Amino acid sequence: MMETTVCPWCHTEIVWDEEFGPEETCPHCNNELSGYRTVTLGSDDLEEDEPETEDEPKSEEISDEDLWDDSDKESVVPIFNTTSQFSDDYDMKRYEHSVSAILAAQLEAPECPQCHELMVLAGTQKVDSFEPSAPEALGGAVLKAPFALNLYVCPSCFHVQHNLAQEDRIQFVRNLSTSAE
Repeated sequence: MMETTVCPWCHTEIVWDEEFGPEETCPHCNNELSGYRTVTLGSDDLEEDEPETEDEPKSEEISDEDLWDDSDKESVVPIFNTTSQFSDDYDMKRYEHSVSAILAAQLEAPECPQCHELMVLAGTQKVDSFEPSAPEALGGAVLKAPFALNLYVCPSCFHVQHNLAQEDRIQFVRNLSTSAE
């Protein structure tokens, strides 16, 4: 009998044979298939271990303007894991274990646009009051209330994101595919 695993990173279905056992890494994205991995860095970890000597060339200072410059230079604005502020009051190993278990059970796990961690489904939000757009080309509403939104929260930086619930995606596709031509 063949067993199936879904990669939590690239969402690819991986079929493995019982005789050989499960894959340890995804053959598509080469990420580990077991465990939720987050690297936590504090401000102490970001300091240099050795002070600069006069013989070494000075590194170029980066100003705030450089971080948002649209030039060809690659600039990255760092996003820090904000869960470290809770480490004194809460068991963060348990937190990571819970996040890993929740993500393993989720059908969808979008990537956080801020820090690129996988997001946890916190619940659904019912939308009863909504002013739909009705483009002339469609001849009707794009989406009608009531509908539901899935609410996802990033377990690392707490960014919140919505997407249309599965049952309401059908309404959306139906409305756009049966337009008045």
